[in-house]
Amino acid sequence: MSATDASRTMPLLVIAAGGTGGHMFPAQALAEEMLARGWRVRLSTDARGARYADGFPEAVPRDVVRSGSFTQGGVLRRLMVPALILAGSVSAWRAMRRDRPACIAGFGGYPAMPALVAGMVSGVPRLIHEQNGVLGRVNRLFARSVDRVACGTWPTPVPSGADAVFTGNPVRAGVLEMHGAHYRPPGKTVLNLLVIGGSQGASSLSNLVPEAVAGLPDEMRSRMRISQQARPADLDAVQARYEELGIDADVRTFFTDVPQRLSDAQLVISRAGASSVADIAVIGRPSILLPYPAATDDHQTANASGLATAGGAVVLQEAGLTPERITAEIARILGEPEVAIAMARAAAGYGRPEATLALADLVTEISKSGQKT
Repeated sequence: MSATDASRTMPLLVIAAGGTGGHMFPAQALAEEMLARGWRVRLSTDARGARYADGFPEAVPRDVVRSGSFTQGGVLRRLMVPALILAGSVSAWRAMRRDRPACIAGFGGYPAMPALVAGMVSGVPRLIHEQNGVLGRVNRLFARSVDRVACGTWPTPVPSGADAVFTGNPVRAGVLEMHGAHYRPPGKTVLNLLVIGGSQGASSLSNLVPEAVAGLPDEMRSRMRISQQARPADLDAVQARYEELGIDADVRTFFTDVPQRLSDAQLVISRAGASSVADIAVIGRPSILLPYPAATDDHQTANASGLATAGGAVVLQEAGLTPERITAEIARILGEPEVAIAMARAAAGYGRPEATLALADLVTEISKSGQKT
């Protein structure tokens, strides 16, 4: 038996994902874990999704299929979407006839549709993973027809008849390394504040947070050390404002060491992207979350709700938000160590460092449970 033939005896997982890094990063984590468990893994995506696949292991072949979005492009492009998805589905179906998967895992985004459609036609066991607290359009479409809906955020409403389970969102290895790191409660020494705005709507944080810090009592403000992400257009103004306040601030467009900065922080101010919430919870740090108001279906508010309900975060909606309101929350959390400690413990309790393992276990379970009818 050749090496190629021998490898065919190993179960195959087809990962269907694309569109954004938010879909691809947890998919990559699952791929790495399944390879470690002795599975073969293939990635089914479109040309756009393939641009986010550089981090996947070399052992994961990329099947680039045709797909399209009903929400992007001109009228003609959108009219072509059904034909593109059909063509991609036929291509994926043919690939599955040559090498039948034991399971298909979809991570949302229109590029995931062809493999999920082909799997449905072929009767292959299937699951989908939703990162946000609101199902995306594609995951909503397939929720009732898959064996399981794995939720990265809890609670996540799902359609009647869908079988949902909370696995959590897989996080990067650097974040996992910081899980369980000691939390230094706020005291009379340096106070580390981390502000991570993400790429969307970060200008609001650039405007609000420095003014909120300006309103803190002098004694507290003098001990602040701030790390803040800002858009290039805001960088100089934010840095200048902190210098005017006499605050030690590191303002950059991107931090390569976010896990370490999270671990060092006494408080985090952040948007409520699914990955950011997962990182904060796994490391276990108090946070003030400002959901991005233009997020589709207000999913960032949903992302934040579980952590807030657990007691690990305060959620402030941007509409009508003033620097004074943020000042009050910063002062309350950093001025009362028992509050900060309780929030850190609650966040850690809500975190799911085992999310990747739980998702991999689900793949194994579904692959053995037979086909869904």
